Amino acid sequence: MASISLNEAFSRRSRGELVGARQQVAVSAELLARSAVALIDACQSMATRGRRIGNIPQVLPLNTEFFKGQNAQSAASWNALLHHVLFADRSRFFQKLRILSQTLEGLVAEFHAEADELSGARSIRPNETWQSLKNHHYDFNTCLQEAEILLKSFLRALPNEQIQAFACELDVTPSPEKLDKIRSIAARLSPQPKHRFATS
Repeated sequence: MASISLNEAFSRRSRGELVGARQQVAVSAELLARSAVALIDACQSMATRGRRIGNIPQVLPLNTEFFKGQNAQSAASWNALLHHVLFADRSRFFQKLRILSQTLEGLVAEFHAEADELSGARSIRPNETWQSLKNHHYDFNTCLQEAEILLKSFLRALPNEQIQAFACELDVTPSPEKLDKIRSIAARLSPQPKHRFATS
């Protein structure tokens, strides 16, 4: 839904419907935040439950070439570095989950902050901000695919008797507190409102 909403925002912008585009991008930011919280919770559930099982799946490090934004590329580079320092498969698995969670949180907070600038017509360089949103969304999808691979690998390693309980952990609505955390990070990233106007 977040992707559909963002595509609609870009379509409206290309048609010159700037007010509608700004409204739509605000909707996509909220939907993306909800998706991010669910993904982060899933990573945390895998980490918590993974500490209680012996058969941890092997993982590959994040690849910087799969990301477009600088922050996501930096996180992937850091993950690759630590992957070669940590020799135990368990350490690599938990470390990748942690970096993936942090990257998701940062991406969505930045997306939310920039979407807020656009929806409020406060962006100094709107063309760059729109492109940045596109990059963040691309990197979010990359993180989603990485999380999906980790989840499938983890399910193969998880004992059968734990699958039902793990499924219940994943089937939880994102809490308002966790959504507020992303919004508060986004608020800190947003520049202070000034008298400035944008036309895109």
